[in-house]
Amino acid sequence: MTFEELKLAEPLLRAVTAEGYTIPTPIQVQAIPPAMEGRDVLGCAQTGTGKTAAFALPILQRLSVGRPVPPAQGRPIRALILTPTRELASQIAESFQAYGRFTKLSWAVIFGGVGQNAQEQTLRRGVDVLVATPGRLLDLMNQGFVSYKALEVFVLDEADRMLDMGFIHDVKRVIAKLPTKRQTLFFSATMPPEIQQLSRGILTNPAKVEVVPQSTTAETVDQRMYFVEREQKRHLLVHLMGDAGISRALVFTRTKHGANRVTKQLVAARISAEAIHGNKSQNARERALDAFKDGSCRVLVATDIAARGIDIDGITHVINFDLPNIPESYVHRIGRTGRAGASGTALSFCDGEERAYLKDIERTIRRQVPVVADHPFRPGSPGAAVSSPDPAGPDREGQRSSRGGQRRSGGGQRSGESRGGGAQAHGPRGGGRGGRGQSRSGGGGGRQSQGHRSSESRGSSAAAPAPAQPAARPPPVRTAPKWL
Repeated sequence: MTFEELKLAEPLLRAVTAEGYTIPTPIQVQAIPPAMEGRDVLGCAQTGTGKTAAFALPILQRLSVGRPVPPAQGRPIRALILTPTRELASQIAESFQAYGRFTKLSWAVIFGGVGQNAQEQTLRRGVDVLVATPGRLLDLMNQGFVSYKALEVFVLDEADRMLDMGFIHDVKRVIAKLPTKRQTLFFSATMPPEIQQLSRGILTNPAKVEVVPQSTTAETVDQRMYFVEREQKRHLLVHLMGDAGISRALVFTRTKHGANRVTKQLVAARISAEAIHGNKSQNARERALDAFKDGSCRVLVATDIAARGIDIDGITHVINFDLPNIPESYVHRIGRTGRAGASGTALSFCDGEERAYLKDIERTIRRQVPVVADHPFRPGSPGAAVSSPDPAGPDREGQRSSRGGQRRSGGGQRSGESRGGGAQAHGPRGGGRGGRGQSRSGGGGGRQSQGHRSSESRGSSAAAPAPAQPAARPPPVRTAPKWL
């Protein structure tokens, strides 16, 4: 089937063709016809399946065909799209811009994290299509800037993600203010009981469409797996980024703090990197995306939620710094590279606690991910035993890498202290830290340095030659404990 067979209006067909699309995706084939008939739609589909066009094209067709164009000022909101994240809201607005470029409709996007003055002005002027996140929309509603008197279509996108992020109550407050006579398009990747209950309450005789979660990976993506201890992951990442062929990499971490730590490690190693997650301001997130798009930033470090809606061409590598615990997320992640027939590479790091995740992933994609056995940070290798320099400084994970430490010839553990002569020696962390890693000689013998876990450092002044090996001591006499 082609887009012409979906009976889209000529301006929409022209825009779709200009975007380079000729064949609709399965979700578009199933959802567009009933949506164009004015029916409610219940769609089960993940991000990346073409879902945005599945509701954007019918909305644009409904609002533009056979209806007089409203005045430029004071346009009523005729369609509302509610979505969980700022990035996804921006991506949806860009899709309306692309598909509706040859229509006379207007659209806008509002979200939190930025000042609301510009958004207030936009709402006063009026828009046909409003894309919004729940929190900021509720704020503007409570201040009287939003009116739904002319609303015709409501879209709830990523409903299950709304639930995961704690927005479901805000969503219900918004829905309570909408007119009952409307068309509703409801999309969710999964259908937990609470989402099913919500869909039954707002949909009327919906057309049910479903796209089975993708369980196969593209043949154009070269997948590789690295077994590595958790505390060595960042060192492995810096090592791999030494390959100039990794020109634009999207790195996935499990947590926001993990994204920050990885970004600091890369920047300290003089690798341009930006982090994007929910704790970042909207301006910071937009700057990071713009830098990644124009190539001034080589690495974008993101969490799964923040990365939803990011669709950037030319990503050469996807790196799973942390393996996802949901197998479909792995498929979705690595699908960010190797798009439109281009080749791409997906590198994944797996520590001991993530082996179960790997089994689930390989069971889902029905293939084994090739393992790279020859790398300097594989478990049991010298590179894994001795921590490489950490320019970002120690943190909770980095400290574990040297715990139990590499005792040099004089027991100079971690601090880099040499046993003989009291002179400072460079340890595994690239040099002792000032006086901490230096023995203090004075009088007849040296005192133990701070932070030192080994036995007492013994030595004469720096100018004296190293003492001869001491004679063997007799074994200690066993005595009874003091309390006996």
